[in-house]
Amino acid sequence: MAEQGAEQRFGEYVAVRRHESYVAELVLDRPKAMNAVSTEMARSIAAACGALAADRDVRAVVLTSTHERAFCVGADLKERNSLTDAELVRQRPVARAAYTGVLELPMPTVAAVHGFALGGGFELALSCDLIVADGTAVVGLPEVSVGVIPGGGGTQLLPRRVGAARAAELIFSARRVEAAEARELGLIDALVPKGEARAEALALASRIAANSPVGLRAAKRALRLGHGLDLRAGLEIEDAAWRSVAFSGDRAEGVAAFNEKRRPEWPGE
Repeated sequence: MAEQGAEQRFGEYVAVRRHESYVAELVLDRPKAMNAVSTEMARSIAAACGALAADRDVRAVVLTSTHERAFCVGADLKERNSLTDAELVRQRPVARAAYTGVLELPMPTVAAVHGFALGGGFELALSCDLIVADGTAVVGLPEVSVGVIPGGGGTQLLPRRVGAARAAELIFSARRVEAAEARELGLIDALVPKGEARAEALALASRIAANSPVGLRAAKRALRLGHGLDLRAGLEIEDAAWRSVAFSGDRAEGVAAFNEKRRPEWPGE
């Protein structure tokens, strides 16, 4: 793992910052475009996620933005307007890799949302396990208003959060939802005062990262793979995940630490 406090750049627009307690911050840093996701930025997000996924010392990831008024406004429509049909076809796998990179991170992920999180920006947040937002947040999937559909997982991730009918209303109407209503609808998980989303998300990630890294990854795997299955199939997924941790060093250390009334020193294996 890189030194705590160090920043690693992935291209011009994405950075990874290391924090105490095994937390990494994945930073969207294209402020001049309100973090609109260009082809270059999409490549950088995917590359950063690949590095994080391979780092066994990272126990939780927080997705943040450096822009004062936006988390991410979605796809770079100025760039899209310049692409030919053939170029758009070639660009599609690059864009998908950015969203699936976040979605498939094996450790718990928390999005820290403020300001606009629209279209692909909200899909990046939806790709995380938890969303913390402040009172300035405005979220939504407005893609049908510009003649496309959510293409970063929105049609699949949103109904898993809020149900099929609610997701249909939000996607078909293309409306933007402000923070208070977003909390009521379950579009976000925690609502904090203005300017506090990043700090609260990092604090939450630190609490998560205090737990067994083996256990965290197995629990996330069981949650993700079991979702939508019938109960019997879901329980088989859970059993497989349990077996993957039952004989691990983390399990042995956790039981020993509990009995010895001390903090565990997780071996992470």
